[in-house]
Amino acid sequence: MSNVTTPVTGSQPFDISIVIVSFNTRNVLRECLEAVERESVGLKVETLIVDNNSSDGSPEMVEKDFPHVRLFRSEVNLGFGAANNVALEVAQGRYIVLLNSDAFLRPGSLRLAVKHMDERPAAGLGGARLVGRDDSWQPSARMFPSLRTDFFVYTGLAHKFPKSRMFGRFDRTWADQSEAAIVDWVPGAFSIIRAEALAKVGFFDPIFFLYAEEVDLCRRIQQAGYEIWYWPDIVVVHIGGESSRQVKSLEMSSTGAQLVLWRMRSTLLYYRKHHGPSAWGAKMLELTLYRLTAWRNRSSDDPRRQARWREQQNFITLMNRAWTETQGGRVSPPRPW
Repeated sequence: MSNVTTPVTGSQPFDISIVIVSFNTRNVLRECLEAVERESVGLKVETLIVDNNSSDGSPEMVEKDFPHVRLFRSEVNLGFGAANNVALEVAQGRYIVLLNSDAFLRPGSLRLAVKHMDERPAAGLGGARLVGRDDSWQPSARMFPSLRTDFFVYTGLAHKFPKSRMFGRFDRTWADQSEAAIVDWVPGAFSIIRAEALAKVGFFDPIFFLYAEEVDLCRRIQQAGYEIWYWPDIVVVHIGGESSRQVKSLEMSSTGAQLVLWRMRSTLLYYRKHHGPSAWGAKMLELTLYRLTAWRNRSSDDPRRQARWREQQNFITLMNRAWTETQGGRVSPPRPW
């Protein structure tokens, strides 16, 4: 189904290779790189940026103000995983740090990340505590998707009963977020990966343009016998917030519809790759919930409920489209999506 590139092993002259993918994020990218420079003192660090055909002057800013950074320009938007792969092909660190352009390292974060990985040879990948600028908590350690956990999230049960080990399973909202733990996967805003683990499992699977690529990578690393860790003493500010599993706008914009479609495609691709026929179940779960919500709001005179009805109708159309375009999760549509 996919062709996952495997890195070439060899000498590793750097402690860390920091890989950042940027798409029209010039201002936050500058802040991100300034934090990287502060936190790199005393470590052997190389920084690699892959620009996904930005039009806001991001690559020009990097060339002018951060000339020591390795910049890769793509003529098209490759998406998240494939863009990271461009840099991973040439990264020379014994650890790889994946960092969003809207994520900023707090003091001591890089040193702690290296320390934790050095102390735990079984750790293949580790994540940080993600917070907003106001220190508000963001979901930072998660469990693998399943039809059951998807049901809890889509129906709002996970939000209503966050302390329940069953309903709050996906985001581990029941757990003490101040305690380190072995988890299933961590969000792609920040992660530190053992180069040795990547050499065994390969890079990001390019079938995923956006969404689910880090879940798939963590799953393959775990299947190779490594542990996935969440370390709360590593703190990273992430202004983008959680990448929502569902766009919740009352009137769906074209951008919102595009993101929903991408998420649905990736969901179907993920389920088909790792759970086979359950891809059909993932489709039917969403369609059933959308239809029930649309039916509940269809006859109301309340403009907000009418908007909700239109939104659910759009979701139904998008899911059917995603199913067709991916051939039931078997084929990734031509990129860029």
